[in-house]
Amino acid sequence: MPLLTALTFSRSRDFSARARALGTFIGSVIRWFPPATRRVDREVLRVFPHMARSDRLELGQSMGRNMGQTLYEIYHCAEFQTLVHKFSATGPGLVALEEAHAAGRGAVIVSGHFGQWEAIRAVLRSRGIETGAVYRPQKNRHYQRRLLAGIEAGGKPIFSTGEKGTRELVRHLRQGGFVAILLDEKSADGVSMPFLGHNALTSLSAARLALKYDVPLVPAYGTRIGTGGQFAVDFEEPIPQSDAVTMTEAFNASLSKRILETPDQWYWMLRRWQGAQDPR
Repeated sequence: MPLLTALTFSRSRDFSARARALGTFIGSVIRWFPPATRRVDREVLRVFPHMARSDRLELGQSMGRNMGQTLYEIYHCAEFQTLVHKFSATGPGLVALEEAHAAGRGAVIVSGHFGQWEAIRAVLRSRGIETGAVYRPQKNRHYQRRLLAGIEAGGKPIFSTGEKGTRELVRHLRQGGFVAILLDEKSADGVSMPFLGHNALTSLSAARLALKYDVPLVPAYGTRIGTGGQFAVDFEEPIPQSDAVTMTEAFNASLSKRILETPDQWYWMLRRWQGAQDPR
């Protein structure tokens, strides 16, 4: 249980310092633990085939530092929410979301494992907009309990993946609720479409919900600034309504652009392209 121990260590230090300490630990694991290094290296080479090995190792370690901090912040999300004054919030999507909320309409916010995605819900909550989230249950029951508690601290309701959670999510949207969905994990029943230059199985669920219930679909990203607890939260223009494939492709292009600009902000260990075939 070393990770659980690290996630719950002493609160005697500043919150951001504690998060950075876990980030340093995870970064070292990615850099020096061969299975983790090889896994990151494989995915980075897919997108950056000409990147030098030294640069790939540095990218992996930097990614690990960011992800370690992100994990700590989510695990202690109630405390993380009190730091919202350190976040900047910009973008036309924020105006669209505030207008939808004022009109009693729901909304779907889409993001990925990029930067600190919980900063998005923290910004919305600080403006009086409670935003639920979709959650994939974990196998480790102790980790599941603490992680779920952290996510719930960021906003409710929380919907588990699966049929029951989908029914509850639909009911929430129809009643004017907001929900945030991370759309960059491999989806076994998804459609193969471009992501970072290679086809990846991508779920159409977010776009289908936005179309069916006529709510805005807004890409949003919480980019970590430097090594501390500051974030630039950007809400992009809502994706124009057309069809689910076109809208989801637009999100993939949006997230791809962010990753290419700051690759260490994205979690490269997702096995994102597994099972998809690139066009010949």
